[in-house]
Amino acid sequence: MEESSLTPIDAAAVLVVLAAVFGYVNHRLFKLPHTIGLTIMGALASLAVVAADALIPGFAPGQAVRGFLRGIDFHAALMEGMLAFLLFAGALHVDLSMLLKRKWPVLVMATAGVMISTVVVGVGFKGITLALGLEVPFIWCLVFGALISPTDPVAVLGILKSAKVPKSLEATVAGESLFNDGVGVVVFSILLATALGGGEFSWLQAGELFLVEALGGALFGLLLGWIGFRAMKGIDEHNLEILITLAMVMGGYSLAQALHLSGPVAMAVAGLLIGNQGVALAMSETTRRHLLGFWSLIDEILNSVLFLLIGLEVVAIAIEFSYVAAGLISIALVLFARAAAVGLPMLLMMRFLPFTRGAFPLLVWGGLRGGISIALALTLPDGPLRDLILSATYVVVVFSVVIQGATVAAAARRFVGDPEKLERPED
Repeated sequence: MEESSLTPIDAAAVLVVLAAVFGYVNHRLFKLPHTIGLTIMGALASLAVVAADALIPGFAPGQAVRGFLRGIDFHAALMEGMLAFLLFAGALHVDLSMLLKRKWPVLVMATAGVMISTVVVGVGFKGITLALGLEVPFIWCLVFGALISPTDPVAVLGILKSAKVPKSLEATVAGESLFNDGVGVVVFSILLATALGGGEFSWLQAGELFLVEALGGALFGLLLGWIGFRAMKGIDEHNLEILITLAMVMGGYSLAQALHLSGPVAMAVAGLLIGNQGVALAMSETTRRHLLGFWSLIDEILNSVLFLLIGLEVVAIAIEFSYVAAGLISIALVLFARAAAVGLPMLLMMRFLPFTRGAFPLLVWGGLRGGISIALALTLPDGPLRDLILSATYVVVVFSVVIQGATVAAAARRFVGDPEKLERPED
């Protein structure tokens, strides 16, 4: 029996219990960064289930676990639920004034950077699959490039908490990750529709969709944040003000989706407004303490569940040598594409806008991939191409979260130095 009979509440309870147990074990024994520890332990638990199924045919507990995990719609759970809360909570702590100073690098890397990376990965992945004897149409290679190119805001913002970097660089990395997923989703949607329909890719259509979804989402988020700001400014009751922010996230994200606007972009903009202008001008000290504490707790719980799910989702991939090999080779390809996506815009803007020392290597190594890439890969139609792309995506994401995530703080110290001692003229 492969299907799970658990209700959504039961599934949520199981995931929270597992996150608490694995988190406790990691804290007491392994002492890895929390999200990285959960990802590793989730992956090991899933691999144990796969191994038990292979060694003991008809292994009932293994079938039950696989059925439970396959019954979780990862895409719906992340893209239609958790992401709204995580983006809003993350954006609350981003310095808006610093982000506005770095608006051009953020804008260029979040748009042109994603497109550069998509093309580089697409071309490279075509070469990888040919070398491995796999027949993959070029348009599907571009689909893989589109879903793996955006840096994951949840992963990036989580890691930035522990990596001490100059505030200008932190604002650039965080700002780009908050907005490039919206661009990536639009490009992915167009390329996937082209791959499924056999039509020609249209840059005009891509531009129109981007303007409607991304720019429309930003304007909607600005309106939503302004309404929330005005409502909270007129009262001083922390419980009600927290409820207002919950309504902004839940109602605003659903309304943005219904209007075919980018919900993630809307949540990022609304969170930036409330976390800066709202915190400074519309809240008492009591409200500020309670509201930020509440959203910090929401962020921690959902981050724990998300990274645990990333680890557990190993049961969703087809473990074939050629597919895993394509994923392992793609790690270097994705890093190269990230270097091109960051380096070309930096070269163009360096004359007009100075960058913090060590910005290039940290932007490359700190551009983590995460749950969004897996969620997009899981939407692909069943078949060998889905198995290949999902396997490659999973390998790249696990490397990104575990290896890059664990070393980005050290990379910051190596390439940037002590942020307290650096002179940052752009600040």
